[in-house]
Amino acid sequence: MKTTFFDIENWKEIGATLARNKTRTFLTAFGIFWGTAMLAMMLGGAKGMENMLRRNFEGFATNTAIIFPNRTTMSHQGFNKGTSWELTVTDQRNIRAGIPEIEVMTGMSSIQSTIGKGTLSTSATVTGIDSEYSKIFEPIVLEGRFINESDDLLNKKICVIGKNIAGSLFPHSSPIGEYIEVNSVYFKIVGVAYQTSEISINSKIDDSVVAPIGVFRKAFNSGENLGGIMFTAKKGISPTELKPRIMRILTSNHKMLHPDDDNAMFFMDVSEAFQMIDNLFMGISLLALFVGAGTLIAGIIGVGNIMWVIVKERTQEIGIRRAIGAKPSDIITQVLSEGMALTAVAGIAGITFATVVLNLVEVITTDEKGTPEFMLSFDGAVEIVVVFMILGVAAGFIPAIKAMKIKPIEAMNSK
Repeated sequence: MKTTFFDIENWKEIGATLARNKTRTFLTAFGIFWGTAMLAMMLGGAKGMENMLRRNFEGFATNTAIIFPNRTTMSHQGFNKGTSWELTVTDQRNIRAGIPEIEVMTGMSSIQSTIGKGTLSTSATVTGIDSEYSKIFEPIVLEGRFINESDDLLNKKICVIGKNIAGSLFPHSSPIGEYIEVNSVYFKIVGVAYQTSEISINSKIDDSVVAPIGVFRKAFNSGENLGGIMFTAKKGISPTELKPRIMRILTSNHKMLHPDDDNAMFFMDVSEAFQMIDNLFMGISLLALFVGAGTLIAGIIGVGNIMWVIVKERTQEIGIRRAIGAKPSDIITQVLSEGMALTAVAGIAGITFATVVLNLVEVITTDEKGTPEFMLSFDGAVEIVVVFMILGVAAGFIPAIKAMKIKPIEAMNSK
C-alpha cells in the first residue's frame, strides 16, 4: 500500500480521521484559528494605530527644530538675568550662512487680529513666513496657491487664508482675488489652505492668515524682529547637534546672552519627538508580536496533542498498514498531512476573520484626515499562514516518528 502526500484517497482519509471526534478537532482548530486571528489583528491593529498617530504629524518634516527667545537666566555684560531679547532677521541670515548643515529655514512672526471683509469679520492668527515654510510644514492648498519665492522678493500685500476663515468671510463665493482687512491693512487673497495634522505653531493653518514675512514686518511695524525661527537639518544631521553653534551666533549678536545660558533660547528638536514615537510603536509592535506568538504557540501545542492522541487511538490500524506493506515514510506522511490540513484550514479562516475585523475598524476610524489603514499586508498574511503550517508540521513530527516506530505484531496485540 502506497500513501503519498498528493494522493486524493489520503486526503479523504484525513478528513474522515479528523471527523471521528468532532469536538476535539473543533477545539484544536479553534485554538489555531484564534491564534492566527489574534496575531493578524494585533499586527494590523498596531500598524493602524501608528498610522492614526502619524496622521497628526502629516506634512511636517521630521528633522525640524524651532527656536524662540526666552528671558535670560544669567547676567552678562551688565545685563541682569531676566532680560528679554528678540530674534532678528540678522540672526536668521547669520545662522543660515554660518551653518551649512541647515537645509531650509523660515522666520516666523504672528499677531492675533480681527479679520474683516465688508460687514463680516472673524478672529484669526496672522502669521508672517518665508516661502521655505512650505518645505518644512507642507499645507494642503484648496484653491489658488501658497506663498512662493517671488512673494518674498516683491513684497506685495498678498496672503493665504485658512479654510475656516474662508468659510466665515466667503460663505457663498471663492475668496481668490478678494481683499481682506487686517488692522487697517488690506491683503489680496491668493490661496486657501488647511492642514490635516494636529501640529499647531501659534495656530493651525485652518484658522490663520499667512503672509510673506517681509510684508508682515512692514505692515505691522515689527522692524527687524522675528517671533521665531524654524529650520530643517540636512539628512543624517540631528538639529540638536547644531544647537551650540546656533547659540554662539546668537551670543555674538546679542550682548545680553551669556554663552552658557541655554535657557535663554527655547530650542525644540522635533526629530526627538518623532524618534520617541518610532520607539513607542516599535515596542507596541513587539508586544503585539509577543502576545500573538504566544497564542499561536498555544494553538500549535494543541495540534501536537491531537496528533499524539490520534496516533495512540490508531495504533492497531497503523500496525495493520505496516503489516500489509506500508513504508515508514507513508506513515509519517499520513500523520503530518493531518496536522498540516488542520493547521492550514484553521489558519486561513483566522486570517480571513482578522481581515474582516480590521476592515470594519478601518471603516469606523476613517474621517476627513484620511484612512488609517488597519490592514495586514498580503505578504504578512501569507507569512503567518506559512509559519503556522510549518509549526503545525513540526508539532506533528514527534507523533509521526512514534507512529513510524510501531511494530506490526505489538500494534495488533495492543488494546
